[in-house]
Amino acid sequence: MQEKIIIGGFGGQGILLMGRALATAGVIDGKEACLVPTYGPEKRGGMADCSIILSDKPIPSPLVKVPNIVIVMNDICMTRFEPILASGGILFVNSSIIKAKSERKDITAYYIPCNEIAEKIGAPKSANIVMLGAYLKISNSVNVKTLLRAIEETMPKAQSSNEEALAKGAAAV
Repeated sequence: MQEKIIIGGFGGQGILLMGRALATAGVIDGKEACLVPTYGPEKRGGMADCSIILSDKPIPSPLVKVPNIVIVMNDICMTRFEPILASGGILFVNSSIIKAKSERKDITAYYIPCNEIAEKIGAPKSANIVMLGAYLKISNSVNVKTLLRAIEETMPKAQSSNEEALAKGAAAV
């Protein structure tokens, strides 16, 4: 098993925290994991993305040029990363922000209204966790309990609603 993932969005959406939580959960689950964050000097509102590799075997290079999973939380990242998604890959779209639909016939796309779901559970800042729940439901790359543990370890101010956010994201698929 090897998943090459790119997550993209605006600074302030928890993009890098998503990547850090996934990579940490992979390590806890005994997998090889690699995380490469990319962000500009802006604190909020600028572009942020990260690439993660989760694998059962050693990872020869941390670079992800052709991901098999793309998670996008804004329009700009949809435009930037959807075209490089491998044929047969999976695209996760935050449909609360991104209204466009993929026109590619060689991928599977899931449209998750992350922001609306997060608002409904009373945790508006957990849209990223909702998306992780959707991703995990499809990929099964790491254990849900392990991801919750990783979220708590990587996010010092983790919300008590994270378990619910993951479950609601999984249910939205």
